[in-house]
Amino acid sequence: MKFISNSVEETIAIGVGLAKSLKKGACIALIGDLGSGKTVLTKGIAEGLGVKDPRYVNSPTFVIIKEYKGRLPLYHFDLYRLNKATLLDAESYEEYFYGDGVTVIEWADKIRPLLPKKRIEVRLKAAGENKRKIEIKNVR
Repeated sequence: MKFISNSVEETIAIGVGLAKSLKKGACIALIGDLGSGKTVLTKGIAEGLGVKDPRYVNSPTFVIIKEYKGRLPLYHFDLYRLNKATLLDAESYEEYFYGDGVTVIEWADKIRPLLPKKRIEVRLKAAGENKRKIEIKNVR
């Protein structure tokens, strides 16, 4: 599926729509440059999962992961500062990737070999100040 978002609100709405179909164990790999809308889309996914106040969803840049409670737990990874995929091993990532919640991974391309074979890959690209191109595909 391909989308064009013309605002933060539209990007959030795309995330809400995506979240409606998610089940436990879902992994969403977000790929895109800095400022492409990865965290904004994650806010929408959080809203769609029923996280109490998705306004407070932000990049866990300095702690790698943040957890939020919703209809399913949301595990939000931000790997921007990760230099090597092996550093993620210490975080016991598999319990999140294959657990009872939904995992959203910003900068997922940094750990491609560790990603679940079955995942949703979302590519985001800035196409203007507020315009974003968003492509969502299932990977198996």
